[in-house]
Amino acid sequence: MNLFKREKSTQSPNNQGSLAEVTLNAIHDGVIMTDKNGIVEYINPAAATMTNIGAPTNALKLSYDTVIKLESKEGRELSETENPLTNAMKTNQPLESFRGSLIVNKTDKRIPIAVSVLPVNGLSQNRIITFRNITKELEEEGEQTEFISTASHEMRTPVATIDGYLSLSLNPQTATIDERARGYLTAAQAASKHLGKLFQDLLDVTKLDDGRIRPNFTPVEMVGLVKMITDDYLNRAKEAKINFTFGSNEPTSVGGLNRRMEQVVYGFVDTDFMREILDNLIDNAIKYTPAGGSIYINVRGDGDRALINVTDTGIGISADNLSHIFQKFYRADNSDTRTIGGNGLGLYLVKQRVEAMGGKVWAESAFGEGSTFYVSLPRITSNEYEKRMIAVRQAEIANQLQPAPKPVPQPAIPNIPAPQPAPVPQPTPQPAPVPQPTPPTPSQPAPPTPPQPAPPTAPQPQPVQNQINNNNVNGEVK
Repeated sequence: MNLFKREKSTQSPNNQGSLAEVTLNAIHDGVIMTDKNGIVEYINPAAATMTNIGAPTNALKLSYDTVIKLESKEGRELSETENPLTNAMKTNQPLESFRGSLIVNKTDKRIPIAVSVLPVNGLSQNRIITFRNITKELEEEGEQTEFISTASHEMRTPVATIDGYLSLSLNPQTATIDERARGYLTAAQAASKHLGKLFQDLLDVTKLDDGRIRPNFTPVEMVGLVKMITDDYLNRAKEAKINFTFGSNEPTSVGGLNRRMEQVVYGFVDTDFMREILDNLIDNAIKYTPAGGSIYINVRGDGDRALINVTDTGIGISADNLSHIFQKFYRADNSDTRTIGGNGLGLYLVKQRVEAMGGKVWAESAFGEGSTFYVSLPRITSNEYEKRMIAVRQAEIANQLQPAPKPVPQPAIPNIPAPQPAPVPQPTPQPAPVPQPTPPTPSQPAPPTPPQPAPPTAPQPQPVQNQINNNNVNGEVK
């Protein structure tokens, strides 16, 4: 008897549909199916529970955006243009695992979720929205982030110490070494600086991952901001013998830059994040472009988006590597990139910063034909820019005019008379002690001096009465 014989399925389509519904009702991920207009046609119990919509039937015939309300993972409200779920539903394009916060209906609760959209091809053009609670994942990632942050912070001190001693060793004023030793120490110092930058990049990445820093949005004119940042790389591009062009489609040499600003584009961005983004993109363009190549940077308005592109004529990226370049610690492995330093965090940091500002970053490249990196950010109108600038100025003036905080009044202390000190008894004056003769300190006795006989004196004649008195006195003494 064949125990592994497969029997032909006799289930009807209705039975298969019932099994599919049982399966969807049992899973813990939320599943919502809509028609091409975004009207809910099916919602499973897990989705109804997470959204607090009540019974699944309460969501039927409602628009999906009344059931699923999203915020960014930083807690920022998403406009219609920067909401990836809205864009995917309108354009019938897939959305892969966008992380945000689900606003639970009828409450102020937020649930971190990862949401995806899968379009269904065909006449119906249905959309399937799936989302899942990622609270546990974020906790585990938080533990990993904390470990990386702590380790990076602790390692920076010894690396800085090593770099300091190497600098002293290479300084002719503090040490005398031969050229061979100098070469070894120079290589060691380069490695220590690389380690230092790696630890700093790790700290920068983890600070945004664990929420220690948030975007500080400011209204800016995007063309002027990008120009100011790119100007810092003119000398470096010149030293590398690379043509550097800003704001023009025609390449010119660094010595004769032709900067045409064809548009005025306003944005609402974090200027520090913008500097980090452009620093990494331009630094990569210079590193991966050989001498004689060109770099083009431009900013333009693209509808409701501000689009920045950094284009180079460098070594390019293969199709296999292109889909992974924004992953943490990923580096293309080929003979051209092995000799160029890097830690695989720069483009991950770019993607992290761009998405924190509600933007998107992607690349187009072919190996050996150069690369173009695009950064798309929300664009604001000139009127909105003026309103936001007025609000910024008013806030600055209010901070300047804000009076110094008044001292907190202290509770009144009752007026209790201080106790008088007890009179100090005065000492009774004592008679001064009569000085007693101090006995002589015994010393070596002097040898006795024999008495010398007094020389005889001649008797003096005295009166008779005085002689009698003297005799009486002499007698009393006797």
